[in-house]
Amino acid sequence: MSKALRVMVTAGGGGIGAVIASSFATAGARVHTCDISSDALDALSAHAPSIVGSVVDLSDAEAIGSWCRAAIDDLGGVDVLVNNAGIAGPTADVEDVSLEDWRQCIAIDLDSHFLTCRAVVPVMKEQRSGSIINMSSTAGQLGYGRRTPYAAAKWAVIGLTKSLAIEVGRYGVRVNAICPGSVRGDRMDRVIAAEAAARGVEPPVVEAEYTASQSIARFVAPQEIADMAVFLGSPQSQMVSGQAIAVDGHTETYHL
Repeated sequence: MSKALRVMVTAGGGGIGAVIASSFATAGARVHTCDISSDALDALSAHAPSIVGSVVDLSDAEAIGSWCRAAIDDLGGVDVLVNNAGIAGPTADVEDVSLEDWRQCIAIDLDSHFLTCRAVVPVMKEQRSGSIINMSSTAGQLGYGRRTPYAAAKWAVIGLTKSLAIEVGRYGVRVNAICPGSVRGDRMDRVIAAEAAARGVEPPVVEAEYTASQSIARFVAPQEIADMAVFLGSPQSQMVSGQAIAVDGHTETYHL
């Protein structure tokens, strides 16, 4: 990169977020990230000391606003925002999902995206440049039985993405969504375990169903999601906007 990109990544302490933050830093970007876990941020700092990390509860609107203002001030603007924050939410039939669990999932998986976008868009408009990358899911394209709060939020993220792309395109700002499939890691292991328990089957049965429904029948590596994010944040993607891009080996059908 000829000029160091100024990048903000939510929930970057671990998992996909840490790989995204580290990949931007490796490419020469200045990166600010946040996470609810101070231990995760410490671990990230140990191998990527240039990344500035802050402990932030991404269900807290005021905390998000404060983090955005501080990061933008320190960076002197923002070129790329990656809204990576997300939780799995409950695994249950809809009649067994509590309103509290529903709202918590929506708060993290959707509201946090809206709040960070609201904070960075005026800056990007003034700069007349920028890239916003929202993390959706193949669940936001196909639906997800027994995971209705998660799927509803991920569908809404695509609606936010496409609508915001219309609003900000005239300012040279682009907005896209990445839709990961089944990504290898601790979080997917927990999702599979919860689904297996809910269905009364063993976890390997559920895992095999996920990959059987893909044209390329394997789990996605976190680095493959990060590579797409770095591309969407780069000058090479200047005419890519309003897109929901699946990185999933082509999911042919949902496994249930």
